[in-house]
Amino acid sequence: MQLRYAFRLDPTPGQRSALARAFGCARVVYNDAIAARERAAGEAFPTAAVLSRTLVTEAKKTRERHWLGEVSAVVLQQSLRDAESAWRNFFSSLKGARNGARVGAPHFKSRKDERQSVRFTANARWKITGTGRLLLPKVGEVKVRWSRALPSIPSSVTVIKDAAGRYFASFVIDTDPEQDRTRFREPDPDSAVGIDLGLTHFAVLSDGTKIDSPRFLRRAEKKLKKAQRELSRKQKGSKNRAKARLKVARAHAQVTDARREFHHQLSTRLIRENQAVAVEDLAVCGLARTRLAKSVHDAGWSRFVGMLEYKAKRYGRTFVKVGRFEPTSQVCSTCGHRDGPKHLDVREWTCTACGTLHDRDHNAAINVKHAAGLAVTACGAPVRPEHVPAQRDETGSHGSPPDARAA
Repeated sequence: MQLRYAFRLDPTPGQRSALARAFGCARVVYNDAIAARERAAGEAFPTAAVLSRTLVTEAKKTRERHWLGEVSAVVLQQSLRDAESAWRNFFSSLKGARNGARVGAPHFKSRKDERQSVRFTANARWKITGTGRLLLPKVGEVKVRWSRALPSIPSSVTVIKDAAGRYFASFVIDTDPEQDRTRFREPDPDSAVGIDLGLTHFAVLSDGTKIDSPRFLRRAEKKLKKAQRELSRKQKGSKNRAKARLKVARAHAQVTDARREFHHQLSTRLIRENQAVAVEDLAVCGLARTRLAKSVHDAGWSRFVGMLEYKAKRYGRTFVKVGRFEPTSQVCSTCGHRDGPKHLDVREWTCTACGTLHDRDHNAAINVKHAAGLAVTACGAPVRPEHVPAQRDETGSHGSPPDARAA
């Protein structure tokens, strides 16, 4: 399994200039490749070998592009591969051969983009020195803030500069499956948990545990508004505006980092303590177009579910996604009776069939676990609640609000 390990870099002023040249040259080669494809509309697209010869090798000999020789050739070749991959994904998406959301045509990169990156593969002869520094061709030995040891030798490294002006080295690592599965103590074979994601509580587990939503963006709104207000008052193109923009970017980076750390800690704990994890497949894109959009984005459900999925695969756990149309908030987890849709302000309800009082989120988490087939009887056999025929007044659409699946 391939994973990325990211570490903070502390380049010197000279190394920052060298990295800026690498970012700029990679961007120019990428844009040239995109333009070459657009000029070839209706004709045969030039092959990768032709683009490499014309846009890199021969371009270095011209007066307009002689500065391409100041950076590593591997960086330029990787930029060409990125452009080729972007076009391939676009045409695959048009044909319906690519899974996921539809991908648009590649567009030109701007030198004003705050996020820049270059990639060094093994043939670039980069290495980690004995003193723990990252040696990059035509850049030098860059200081790295190592927070942990790499489990194996990286196959490539990507140097990234984000909008906040920070530099990172992202290593691609091939992990050992056997070593990964022994990293955590094996949990109880029957341990399984269903997770109901929401906004009032970030997650409610089927065992009744409620995890409060940190609401990192909401808590930082006052600071963000002040920084954004100061930015809006600065004259465009001035140095003070650049400083104010950097201040806004750093404030947003703090929110993003705190949210990511929370997701990592919670997902690791759930995977470590349970043999199987089930979660509902929420329509986040649809919920992000409702009045709850800011809160939905602040929660970051998609990233959290993605972390659960890849960590379950890495550590040998079972991960199940329950369909978004499963009526987890409408079915009694005790008797299986379907009580119909409920508005978001209904946090507790009593089953009309068995009289059980349910907490809405806890009941939904139990139903997620049932729907995934993770609930077991005393003999260890998986069970599901029995299907109850819909009553005459329950059939059809009830016209529930579009954000009714948020909780």
